[in-house]
Amino acid sequence: MPSENRIKILPKAVVCEESNLRGDITFSSGCVVHPSATVIADAGPIIIGENCIIEEYATVAHRLEPGAVWDVNNILSIGTHNVFEVGCQVEAAKIGDKNVFESKCFVGRGVTVSSGCVVGAGIRIHGSQRLPENTIVYGEQGLQREAIDKQGSQTLQIDFLRKVLPNYHHLRKPNHDPKKARSVV
Repeated sequence: MPSENRIKILPKAVVCEESNLRGDITFSSGCVVHPSATVIADAGPIIIGENCIIEEYATVAHRLEPGAVWDVNNILSIGTHNVFEVGCQVEAAKIGDKNVFESKCFVGRGVTVSSGCVVGAGIRIHGSQRLPENTIVYGEQGLQREAIDKQGSQTLQIDFLRKVLPNYHHLRKPNHDPKKARSVV
């Protein structure tokens, strides 16, 4: 693993200083990271898509498998408009768009989450599996069904958090502008 943290925060992202960040992590525009949220990139870089919300005590981790080493090409790609609610722990292999990981759920490292999925509160998903689009995982046995309606937008919540969090917490400043990062040919 690289010796130092490489945190890239794009403009319009709100990342609280009190969050726990480790490794090579990119927060795209519009992301909101609450205080006490944890993002760990031990196995390789994590790229978090636009307008994702990571709430308090939520953990998003890209952990090393036993015997493996950090690899710059082993990227955990997280899509846009995902919500990681309070206390969830997500170590999925890949995450699509517009998913909700409810409070205290656990998603293991072999799981691929497509788009429009909801992992219910307290649900534990282990092993190697792929959640099809618009899947809802619920109940004590972790039952699965297809959602009737598509996931709603989190735009109002993101706008509210963008206004309120700076009033009560110190923020990490955006430090990466993709327009300036282009190499001159």
